[in-house]
Amino acid sequence: MRITAIYVALSVLLVLVLAARVSLGRYRARVGLGSGGDEDLLRRIRVHANALENLPLALLLLLMLDLAELQPLWLHLFGIVLILGRILHAIGLSRSGGASFGRATGTALTWGVMALMALLVLLQVVLRAQL
Repeated sequence: MRITAIYVALSVLLVLVLAARVSLGRYRARVGLGSGGDEDLLRRIRVHANALENLPLALLLLLMLDLAELQPLWLHLFGIVLILGRILHAIGLSRSGGASFGRATGTALTWGVMALMALLVLLQVVLRAQL
């Protein structure tokens, strides 16, 4: 559980940075709710929301593997890939609403690590059920 705590803390810091970017965008655009039609603000809102849509389940999977005592090297690898994916996605989507290296790579890393962790959790459940 101590290893997951590192990636939870890093995720919270990332989400706070993204939330601050939304707040600054709202102040600049003088918009209290929604995007007010401001494309930059809308993109900032979506970057923040996308992180919040993906991180909780990914971190929960990481915690499940941590509690199952998966080797620390694997936990760190999954955590690093997750954070890197989220940062790349945030940068890519912040720069353009269209396709970009950061957005595509960030999405692939995030979904890939989530899928792998989910499969490992299921595998561990099946293996422990057979013992």
